[in-house]
Amino acid sequence: MAIQSSIITRDLAEISRPTGNIYESVAIISKRARQISTKMKEELNSKLAEFASTVDNLEEIFENREQIEISKFYERMPKPTSVATEEFLEGEIMFRQADEDPK
Repeated sequence: MAIQSSIITRDLAEISRPTGNIYESVAIISKRARQISTKMKEELNSKLAEFASTVDNLEEIFENREQIEISKFYERMPKPTSVATEEFLEGEIMFRQADEDPK
């Protein structure tokens, strides 16, 4: 999945096509983006927890190259909304309407 990290214009008709309603489509995309964001935060926090310091003294805190590289890696990753939008447009997100009976 090649996700563009820059801002691009989206066709509203294409986004609303799977649900028939742009607002429902945006709600689905936003819920998926929150899931992706939560997962990314958990991964980042677990990786940065290895470098956690219990010392409050500023003189003893030093620059850690590995920690900086991990942070930069996550900053360069595509935003969760971009990933969720691409997944939605490619039909990779499974959703159903609340008033539908599960089958």
